[in-house]
Amino acid sequence: MGAGGSGRAPRVVVAGGSIGGLTAAHVLADAGCDVVVLERSPEPLTGRGAGIVLHPATVRWWRDHAVRPLDELGPRMTRLRYIDGDGAIAHEQPCRYRVSSFDALYRDLSGQLDDDRHRLGVAVAGFEMDEDGVTVALEGGGSERADLLVCADGIQSPARRRLLPDVDPRYAGYVAWRGTVVEHDLSEATLDALLGAITYHLMPHSHFLTYPIPGPDGSVDVGRRLTNWLWYRNVAAGAALDELMTDRAGVRRPVSLAPGAVASEPLDALRAAAAVQLPPPLHELLAATPEPFLQAVFDIDVPRMAFGHACLIGDAAFALRPHAAVGSAKAAEDAWTLGAAMRAANFEVPDALRRWEPGQLALGRAALARTRRAGDRAQHSGEWRVGEPLPWGLYETGDSALD
Repeated sequence: MGAGGSGRAPRVVVAGGSIGGLTAAHVLADAGCDVVVLERSPEPLTGRGAGIVLHPATVRWWRDHAVRPLDELGPRMTRLRYIDGDGAIAHEQPCRYRVSSFDALYRDLSGQLDDDRHRLGVAVAGFEMDEDGVTVALEGGGSERADLLVCADGIQSPARRRLLPDVDPRYAGYVAWRGTVVEHDLSEATLDALLGAITYHLMPHSHFLTYPIPGPDGSVDVGRRLTNWLWYRNVAAGAALDELMTDRAGVRRPVSLAPGAVASEPLDALRAAAAVQLPPPLHELLAATPEPFLQAVFDIDVPRMAFGHACLIGDAAFALRPHAAVGSAKAAEDAWTLGAAMRAANFEVPDALRRWEPGQLALGRAALARTRRAGDRAQHSGEWRVGEPLPWGLYETGDSALD
């Protein structure tokens, strides 16, 4: 094995240290590559995400390395429930999903990388490729030489802007308000309505969902878990969106506002709308959330993912609307298939990327089309009906099922 026949371990730089980048780092290191992750944030990324639906690709690293049993990673969900405007069960059916949280996944993935392999506070300033590899320039000076640059730098990817300057995120016309509440802070009536189920409530041009996730300390014990919720609300592009996405400091944020960053007027409007539009259990969830946060919903479709000695993975390539619940799974699948392609090509990077790209482009486009349809049916056309199975799945609906 070697890079370009040199006999040395291929050097890989991963730009971006979220779930996708860390998964890629582990997969490629296990394959025999010399990997370093560069993360712009000087602090660990804990506290920056909420619920994640697990998928076989997402948990493969945990299973391969016996990191921890899946029961410790997140609870099993065996019931899909729709509730009506009064909070009563309108429909219920069996399901087989397992849910977790960003923090639970991130802690394990980051915790098994040494500090010299996972460098916080190091941002990529740019990169130049030649026939032998890629030179990655760092903000503040210095550089890294690599055989492969894996760009896992998210929906606002600077790498994508450099490689594909004509590709821009496409706003879907709505935002996802989000929050979490510790289960023991909820009333008995609300727990009875929601506990142990993935719960949906459909409204005209809007929908709300909630499910339990591990607590702040990783606990999956009932009462210590968090209840994760999302409320999708339509917001017109232009002045209305600009006002909503302007934080408490007066800065217009392009994609998301973290807990504590949402301005007071939009928060007041959200709470007032919740009192009128949501069933009592869901209203209580929102009212019990000290600092709801939000993310504008975008999607991104790229014509290419491979560029000689660099590639795009996860949201840096295809940003999917959340309705198939496979954003992290798509990033993980990009990583696993990249590792397989590197092995198949004997670590000749351009050959590996040529092998890898067609399948990931096809997967990204198909998943993107399904998430667009699901979002449009729920938020715009109103076609989503009570009792429909969830559109969750990576390659097809239902393939996220986990026991």
